Amino acid sequence: MDYEQLKEKINTISDMLIKVEQTLPKRLYLLCESENAYKVSKFLFEDLKARFVTTTGIDSDDCYEIIYHFAYDQLSTFINIKTFIRDRNKPQIESIAPFIPGAEWIEREIHDTFGIEFNNHPNMRRLILADDWPDGKCPLKKDYEFKKLR
Repeated sequence: MDYEQLKEKINTISDMLIKVEQTLPKRLYLLCESENAYKVSKFLFEDLKARFVTTTGIDSDDCYEIIYHFAYDQLSTFINIKTFIRDRNKPQIESIAPFIPGAEWIEREIHDTFGIEFNNHPNMRRLILADDWPDGKCPLKKDYEFKKLR
């Protein structure tokens, strides 16, 4: 499959996407709402055979962003799914760990640090925060207040 065929294949799921951005010659961003991220991830992983790399969480001003990073090794291309969780009071998204076991730990880390729930995650327990860390205190959220040690 060449690069144009890849873009045509991605176009078959355009109804689930807000838009597609090409920021660099070999980097695509597929923007979608959080309710479509599971299906878009499954398409990349199972249909395109893209390799899951990692996931990034971002606390933006008006929403949370989750970016799933995939590598399409056949063309040395990165395909990123950038999804938006608009409910800041109860942020949640469907876990991709049931079909990509390698996503399990990074989803747990994002849960610890941002408080985002990954629905249907197989093992949503703390990963990096101490067991006695207070519930609801998420150190990477913009409104988290760090206490000075000295």
